[in-house]
Amino acid sequence: MPGQPRVVLLRPLVTSPLIEVGEYSYYDDPDDATAFETRNVLYHYGPERLVIGRFCALATGVRFIMNGANHRMDGPSTFPFPTMGGAWAEHFDLLTGLPNRGDTVVGNDVWLGNGATVMPGVRIGHGAIVGSGAVVTSDVPDYGIVGGNPARLIRTRFAPEDVARLLEIAWWDWPVEHITAHLRTIMSGSVDALEAAAPSRPRP
Repeated sequence: MPGQPRVVLLRPLVTSPLIEVGEYSYYDDPDDATAFETRNVLYHYGPERLVIGRFCALATGVRFIMNGANHRMDGPSTFPFPTMGGAWAEHFDLLTGLPNRGDTVVGNDVWLGNGATVMPGVRIGHGAIVGSGAVVTSDVPDYGIVGGNPARLIRTRFAPEDVARLLEIAWWDWPVEHITAHLRTIMSGSVDALEAAAPSRPRP
């Protein structure tokens, strides 16, 4: 971003086919924001994917722990001997077939606070907020606010009926020209105003 070397749009930087990032989502880091894919997405060997929606704000130090971090827990030791190589590598089958929680999915318009950690297979809903330092071990509802270790639901940003309306409006899918024209409503308007500003949809 012009004049902000610590802020990068993630979509153009991602090279891994296992990571998908929507337009306008950004990461902020004073040290090396461009290294997000290797410094902040950890133990990502596949096949599970990391999917981040559009218009997400990721603060410094946000980390995604992927399924490759798992160790066996059904025997006396959790140590991953085969990864050390040598004769131990003959037992690599002991590391295959570990439980996999599937893709890690971050919805649209999500704000992840400084130092937040997201564990494997978690789904963070649209419009959610993850507090600084939170460790997200389970799914976060749409427009939920979570914090702590493990992260707990503090509250939801809107009443259930308004959450349903916001999901139907899905402003993040509007044409960018329409978003630009209604920026103030998106940022500070009511749900009613946002609904009124939505582009008309073609009738079936």
